[in-house]
Amino acid sequence: MSDLRYPIGQFQWEGELTQGRRTQWIGEIAEAPAAFRAAVAGLNTTQVDTPYRPGGWTVRQVVHHVPDSHLNAYTRFKLALTEDQPTIKPYEEARWAELRDTQSVSLEVSLALLDALHHRWVGLLRSLSLADYRRTYKHPEHGRIFSLGEALGIYAWHGRHHTAHITSLRDRKGWK
Repeated sequence: MSDLRYPIGQFQWEGELTQGRRTQWIGEIAEAPAAFRAAVAGLNTTQVDTPYRPGGWTVRQVVHHVPDSHLNAYTRFKLALTEDQPTIKPYEEARWAELRDTQSVSLEVSLALLDALHHRWVGLLRSLSLADYRRTYKHPEHGRIFSLGEALGIYAWHGRHHTAHITSLRDRKGWK
């Protein structure tokens, strides 16, 4: 792996959401909390406070980041489903990762939040038609429009991406 930032590669949008991709990506979102839990299982405090790459976030910051990010994603889906092409509110994820709760709140709290959030989110995702996934939101930070189909793929990738940050660190360090 040459780029530790992207252990599974970067997300590639192919421009169309098919029924097969929809099913696959919803499945990946459904499985993400268990995969994430397994990635951090048995790690001690020193390991949890180890950056996944030089200059990168610690495992602890990654664990707290994923539910923060996915909560924002869930909200973006709800906005796009209930408003006509809403402009979403970006957030400063790097600054969120530095807030005190990231250091003081147990990882279990964020893991439980991820479990509950994904349970609710997957229920929503499975209830949508392919046409619903064509609904859009505007992301002012990126200066473009995202369809919910593309967002579905991004967040399925996002869960796998951050899980791989932790599992690849474990592999490199020999942490079993």
